Amino acid sequence: MRHQRIEIARLSIIRSHLTSAQLVHTRTRSFFTSRSHTMAVAAASATMELAQTGKRDQLRELEKKYQAQWADEHIFEVDAPSRAGTQTAEQVRDDGNPKWTGNTPYAYMNGSLHVGHSFTVSKVEFAAGFQRMLGKRALFPVGYHCTGLPIKASADKLVREMAMFGDNFERHSQDAAEEPAPAPAATTTATSDNIAAKSTGLKYQFEIMETMGIPRSDIKKFADPYYWTDYYPRITRADLTLFGARVDWRRQFITTDRNPYYDSFVRWQMNKLRSLERVRFGERYTIYSPKDGQPCMDHDRSEGEGVGPQEYTALKLEVVEWSGPAAAVVKEAIGSSKAYLVAATLRPETMYGQTNCFVGTKITYGVFTANDKEVYICTYRAARNMAFQKDIFSVPGEVRQIAEISGELIVGTKVKGPFSIIPEVYVLPMDNVLPDKGTGVVTSVPSDSPDDYATLMDVRKKPDTPAYGEMTAPALCAQMKIQSQKDKVQLAEAKAVAYKEGFYSGTMLIGDFKGESVQDAKPKVRAQMIEQGLAFAYAEPDGFVQSRSGDECIVALMDQWYMDYGEESWKKDAVALVKQMEMYSLETRHAFEKVLDWLNKWACARTYGLGSKVPWDPTFLVESLSDSTIYMAYYTVAYLLQGGEFDGSKTGPLGVTPDQMTDEVWDYIFRDEAWPTSAPLPKEKADALKWEFEYWYPMDIRSSGKDLIPNHLTFCVYVHAALFAPKYWPRSMRANGHLVINGQKMSKSKGNFLTLRETVEKFGADPTRICLADAGDGIEDANFDEKNANAMILRVHTLIEWCKDVVTNAANMRDGEKNFHDRVFEEEMNDLINSTKEHYEKTNYKDALKSGFFEMQMSRDWYREIMLDYGGMHRELALAWIRNQALLVLPVAPHYAEHIWSTILGEPKSVQHALWPASRVADPSVLETGQYLRATVSKLREAEGAAIKALQKQKSGKNIAVRFDPAKKKAIRMYVASAFPEWQDASVQLVQDHYDAATGAVDDGKIREGLAKAGLMKDKRVMPFVQAFKKRITQIGAKAAFQRKLAFSEVEALSELVPYAKRNMNLEQARNRTQEPGWNANIIDSAEPGSPSYEFRNVD
Repeated sequence: MRHQRIEIARLSIIRSHLTSAQLVHTRTRSFFTSRSHTMAVAAASATMELAQTGKRDQLRELEKKYQAQWADEHIFEVDAPSRAGTQTAEQVRDDGNPKWTGNTPYAYMNGSLHVGHSFTVSKVEFAAGFQRMLGKRALFPVGYHCTGLPIKASADKLVREMAMFGDNFERHSQDAAEEPAPAPAATTTATSDNIAAKSTGLKYQFEIMETMGIPRSDIKKFADPYYWTDYYPRITRADLTLFGARVDWRRQFITTDRNPYYDSFVRWQMNKLRSLERVRFGERYTIYSPKDGQPCMDHDRSEGEGVGPQEYTALKLEVVEWSGPAAAVVKEAIGSSKAYLVAATLRPETMYGQTNCFVGTKITYGVFTANDKEVYICTYRAARNMAFQKDIFSVPGEVRQIAEISGELIVGTKVKGPFSIIPEVYVLPMDNVLPDKGTGVVTSVPSDSPDDYATLMDVRKKPDTPAYGEMTAPALCAQMKIQSQKDKVQLAEAKAVAYKEGFYSGTMLIGDFKGESVQDAKPKVRAQMIEQGLAFAYAEPDGFVQSRSGDECIVALMDQWYMDYGEESWKKDAVALVKQMEMYSLETRHAFEKVLDWLNKWACARTYGLGSKVPWDPTFLVESLSDSTIYMAYYTVAYLLQGGEFDGSKTGPLGVTPDQMTDEVWDYIFRDEAWPTSAPLPKEKADALKWEFEYWYPMDIRSSGKDLIPNHLTFCVYVHAALFAPKYWPRSMRANGHLVINGQKMSKSKGNFLTLRETVEKFGADPTRICLADAGDGIEDANFDEKNANAMILRVHTLIEWCKDVVTNAANMRDGEKNFHDRVFEEEMNDLINSTKEHYEKTNYKDALKSGFFEMQMSRDWYREIMLDYGGMHRELALAWIRNQALLVLPVAPHYAEHIWSTILGEPKSVQHALWPASRVADPSVLETGQYLRATVSKLREAEGAAIKALQKQKSGKNIAVRFDPAKKKAIRMYVASAFPEWQDASVQLVQDHYDAATGAVDDGKIREGLAKAGLMKDKRVMPFVQAFKKRITQIGAKAAFQRKLAFSEVEALSELVPYAKRNMNLEQARNRTQEPGWNANIIDSAEPGSPSYEFRNVD
């Protein structure tokens, strides 16, 4: 297509521009020591530097100008409208005051936003711009999360390091040999310290702070954890402003008790949940950091987010007789104590079939004192977990190891298997025993476990299942052709099948619960084992978890305050909420449903870090994922309370003090409960707060990274269901994937880590925003390509210059009656306006950018080119295109849109007040004509290209017939068919006769019967045509495919193409023919309605 050729040409120009710029690796400014500079340069090898920045700098100046203008005009500050009398919020919204509220999870304030943050922010920011264009009051607020462990842990590290090295760390020195790995590029703002630590290997916190852009002389300030809560919110606001974010900054706030207003809100929330019995106190397993001395929840972890406790039954396999090598190593240390190998199992009901147990020959086991009479043999990792679980070790929290022994030496030891019909079994070696899962000791039940059976092929099982009889594992091993324990992939699949079959369909054939289903018997067998002292309950993390303090976490059984997620009635409400929400993708919905299936009790209190105190037990702090479940509601009232001061240090416009915000007042505002008789503030002020909430809530969308579905987003669902009436439940939640840079995961060690500020300063806000929109909208990971961002600089700059030239010279442009090509261009604009709106409504920003930016310019390029033969573009349409282009891209590229709107077009008000452009339903016949012409030009160029290649091959000596030389004077004759061939019509009719509209399926058998009956099966053209036609049905829909009549005249359309074809293809003649004989009968016969045939020839 001609417009495609033009785009290719433009991309070639861009590519040439990049080459001439001699792109090199980033050289980043250093604000610190020479060592930091060296580290920064070394790490920047994966990003590009823009050697020519003139156009970028011009765009940046425009962005700063319009950002200042928007701030001066307070454009993004929106309030609820005043109400008339007793109108409800719904009535006010329906009465000409529609609203939209969107938000994203507030970022954690231990560093600057990186470009991945901006990707998530963009999903709501773009929506805010679009919703404003629909005439709605659009509210996009931003807060700052400071609760939890990371800030306090980092500050405490600095305190210790200052004690070691001095306030400015002047006593610290490091030999050259101890130089750390290359660090990330230094910047004027910070990045997350935990990312820096993991990727650079730096030992000290102050070193990490230096790589984050903090001058050494200022680092001591960060020893005060509350300094972080002042420093990074200001940077976050500045960075989002540079990005062009449409944020109502009056509603900003920080969390923790440093903000007394938000602290009051959190205390109300916790008290209310407790009164509703959603917060409980009790003993439960939790991921725990012994180093920190408290539970380690998702946001406290540097690794292992989403990992929870896995409960096992720990079997006590009493040692009857040690192997000779083992006795020599451990017997003296054990003394008179009984020794037990401890094996963790998920299937205690299968233990009747034990034939032996396994150990790993390469694993080192410890011998641990459990009490004054017993010792346990297992891995140290397992013993560390046991130490923090009830009644396993006599001294809680203490691991007393008295010996260690290699698994290889334990082989041959005789033990008693609990409940086994074989009283004593032996310890055997196994390759697949893992040291980091379970206890390192594995029971062997080959009847049920394919892994065990692969080692012991002749042992029978005890439970019986319908599908595999009494020998599940042997049957599966035979079925899957498993030869040995080294067939790990097949064994994993067989294990899943065996366990599922045994648990859900199995029946007990032995023991006290013989005849019962395995599902019913399993807990009874476990309880019986524990009661008889043959086993105990044991749990460990279901994966590796490391706290931000660097501690490998374990599972502890402890008394604690917890959210009773998963409680039946509460879960029912949560499921109902999710069911009614828009999720934008099935993957997101399925992810929520999966979490709702397994989510259970969640520890909501801790003793270390920053946050609000648990109101009824102030020795604890509210955990960071528990104080951030409904803060979206707080946005609605924040500015009236805090007046725009993010820390709540000043009283807002209502003059309400934090102590006046009692639980009863919050109940009145958010839950419409009775106004308290002894209220500490006038009711009118509470009514003002309540009105803001009722108008803005519920939130219309919450958009987040997909990694928050298993915790924060689902917690948000639960707590909204608990505290708010259904009419205030969220209307939609959206999840996006992670952002990769230049096709690679963002990593400082790879040198491709970009903060938001770095990205905007490098490419400009609008090119960055366009690149983020183009990166993708699904739940899969998206790619931010720096080459694409750089290309957008030239595209936006070139577009601005073209628009300026057109407006300047508009008086000299053609006007008056519109011709054929004018009408095509106008209809294409209407169609693109409509389709772009649909994409924005579905939050499909990549598609919106495609139609509203790239295809808009492709349409203009074709129109501009073809109108060279008709006096140029029509003035009215050219100016309309400039306006429409600015408006269609306004949500994504607001600075460009503002410049076009205010400066070039001279509109008196900001483009941020503009509405979506008016349009009508495009005439499909006109659209089809335009598509037809482009497709025809594309085919002609392909044919000409093929002729050139054929001529080259002929010149190289190959025997190829060439009908004409494209380099000589040439003409083209095109043939138009008025009807389809009869064999095609017959074939299409058969497909239509046997097409099921309900399912979209075609009965191929009946089609073949019909073709044979009609004598068409012998025609070699028929079946390929039928297959192609079936594919066409899936591409354009059945209705369009079966409608075989064109909506336009091909002859008239091609006549309009003649001037363009002659000029662009250097033709002497271009003629259309319908039935006149030509030079090649086969070419004439190949013409079909909508697909003309053509023939080139040379002329004198």
